[in-house]
Amino acid sequence: MNQFGISLYLGTGYEKNKEIIEKAKRANLGYAFTSLHIPEESVENYAEEVKRLLDLCKRCSISLIVDIGPRTLQKLGYRRFEELKQTSISHLRVDYGFTYEQIIDLSKSFQIVFNASTLLEKDIRELQKRNADFTRFSACHNFYPKPLTGLSIAKTRSINDNLRQLGMTTMAFVAGDKELRGPLKMGLPTVEAHRRADVLLSMLQLIKDCHTDICIVGDIDISDKAWENVGKLSQGYVSLKADIDPAYRFITNRIHHDRPDSSEYVIRSQESRAYASQGRLFPAQAVKPRIRGSISVSNEGYLRYSGELEIARRDLEPEPKVNIVGQIDEASLPYLDYITDGMGFELIQS
Repeated sequence: MNQFGISLYLGTGYEKNKEIIEKAKRANLGYAFTSLHIPEESVENYAEEVKRLLDLCKRCSISLIVDIGPRTLQKLGYRRFEELKQTSISHLRVDYGFTYEQIIDLSKSFQIVFNASTLLEKDIRELQKRNADFTRFSACHNFYPKPLTGLSIAKTRSINDNLRQLGMTTMAFVAGDKELRGPLKMGLPTVEAHRRADVLLSMLQLIKDCHTDICIVGDIDISDKAWENVGKLSQGYVSLKADIDPAYRFITNRIHHDRPDSSEYVIRSQESRAYASQGRLFPAQAVKPRIRGSISVSNEGYLRYSGELEIARRDLEPEPKVNIVGQIDEASLPYLDYITDGMGFELIQS
């Protein structure tokens, strides 16, 4: 299952970071990204503030992905990187200043995170020559504060596919929709198309279109609705608002799962086949148009398939053997293409 995270910045302040970490814990997010060598992050008592943040993450079971440089230890008051194992730091993102031997040695204690966009083929070859364990390596894309500088979905997917073939975990960022990080405050996505996009849709696209393992919010905070959606996604399902016939509202407020052998035409609920065995009857109703987002239940004309719940991913021909029992709200329609391969969904009456 995919995993999710937030970003923490010292300049945000301890109290705000505490609030965000607590929200992340409630939403079942397991990771936080932070950088310990951003030039504009000038705070008093730097080492003390970093340790407070590390302690807070540890108490909330948040694993930290830390962007470091060779001088990080000195700034924090540690002598050896191995001392950081006692903290909440689980991942070290190394951009420069480390030898291959140092990286391999550190990977025995930490997950090592490379810059996905700048990791060179020669670096991969050198690590392979030294018998490095690539399952101890991850690759994290940059986020792009300046508009029109982010990656395309196709390029992100291509990079991720190459890295995953080596055994590496991939990470990327989505922009927030509430409190954007300065100085530009124009979103911090990896993919340019996500700069002003819905947080949930951006994460679904990172997962399904870009083959990303860990999705991280790059900005400071997201809206309450986005927190709710991301929390559900972290549990493996998506909520879909819909207008549903009162006689069929027994299909709402429960988790369904698309079949693992997904259809490109419809989402098929694995659980709904049990409705008929529970004694429910589904006599045929008047044939209605079957447009994208139509919610249907197979009627008795489909024999042993009677009771199966489907949601149309696209406009389909009218079907006498299914009863149209509802319609997905327009705001939820974009999610339909990404509920695949066993992903869960919940229907909420709008």
